[in-house]
Amino acid sequence: MSLLTRRPADEATRPATPSTPAPDARRVRLLALAFMGLAHMTVLKQRYKGAAFAAVEVLFLVASPALIGNVVGMITLGTPQPELPVRERDNSLFMLIDGVLAAAVIAVFLAVYGISVRSAMLDHRLGVNREKTSARRQLSAITTRAFPVLGLAPMILLILFFVFVPLVFSALVAFTNYSSPNNIPPANTVDWVGFDNFAAMFGGDQLWAGALVRVFIWTVVWAVLAVGTCFFGGMILAVILNESNFRIKPIFQAIFILPYAIPAVVSLLVWRNMLNGAFGSVNKLLLDLGIIDTAIPWLTEPTLARFTVVLINLWCGFPYFMLLTMSAMTAIPQDVREAAALDGATGIQRFRFVTFPLVLFQTAPLLIMSFAANFNNFGAIYFLTNGGPNEADTTRTGAGSTDILVSWIYKITIELLQYNYGAVIAVVIFLVLAPFAILQFRRTKAFKGEL
Repeated sequence: MSLLTRRPADEATRPATPSTPAPDARRVRLLALAFMGLAHMTVLKQRYKGAAFAAVEVLFLVASPALIGNVVGMITLGTPQPELPVRERDNSLFMLIDGVLAAAVIAVFLAVYGISVRSAMLDHRLGVNREKTSARRQLSAITTRAFPVLGLAPMILLILFFVFVPLVFSALVAFTNYSSPNNIPPANTVDWVGFDNFAAMFGGDQLWAGALVRVFIWTVVWAVLAVGTCFFGGMILAVILNESNFRIKPIFQAIFILPYAIPAVVSLLVWRNMLNGAFGSVNKLLLDLGIIDTAIPWLTEPTLARFTVVLINLWCGFPYFMLLTMSAMTAIPQDVREAAALDGATGIQRFRFVTFPLVLFQTAPLLIMSFAANFNNFGAIYFLTNGGPNEADTTRTGAGSTDILVSWIYKITIELLQYNYGAVIAVVIFLVLAPFAILQFRRTKAFKGEL
């Protein structure tokens, strides 16, 4: 026998101490599936941990009748009860919200149930069942192995109930007839209509379909122009300030930051009054100077109004990109610029082949998110033009010449009370912007596991 496999004589003759045999994994799984914490309390001898899991299921069983009732109410959305007072009738809107919340609670319970089963199987593989686990050791295990789950649980719950639940609720409204005048709770109930709203918005109703196509195209054009003009406008000013050597450069930097420091609402309202076609100071000044003979319809002619909102948005947004570009330019090594200058590159060539590519590489993720932000830039449209001027279908659809999707949603829901169509547009916005958010997240080093 080799030395590696030979045991000492006293160890070979020592009687084997009895030990608790490990239970079968199938038995542990069945007990864990039968009731939360049952495997922990019986087989794995983790009474405190098992009692915590069991308490969760007991609370869920106590609340299950109410949860099931809310889910059923979400499916039926109530029944018309014209014989009852308005306050006592079924409120389909509240029933839908309660049903979504109940479904979220059930989803959380199922997730915790899965965690309990997985915890039982993991503890079985680690052999914690061989001896009774003390409360101190169980607490130590919770604070070490389960600490990430416990630490992230509050934020996950907040995201679930304050982000996911409203998102699901808005999406479900798109499949109902929640609209004026016949289906506004609590006087009337709301019914499920399937994909009828989507069919109407995407071709069934030519008036609404035409308005949707027009507003969607302008929204995309607006987002591209808003980001492009602000980015290049801010970059040009940043390059000029960075390449200039005059002493009062900090003064110009402070002046150019002022439009960004002033609240956008104030700037937009001031510009709206200044560009008023009849009483605006801009037209009055141009008329007094003899530059124009008639007032310019800055905000009342469709094409000119779109040009105006892009121009005013440039005024409000270029300081952000100017600061962003100046920060990115400080990361460019000075020897790279000096090498380009020694090779005979002009200032424009240095900007084109050195500065611009490096700045664009660093700011590209922010440009993507800026596109998503301008896609939903409600204030720039509403406070400047209120979506106007009107089009031929504005009276029925509410869509003006400068309306983007988010401002159109406001008009549809607040003014026309067509909540079902507003929800359809919200779903469209989500489907358009979700890929940009996912793309931005996948570009981050945190997603790739880098430091």
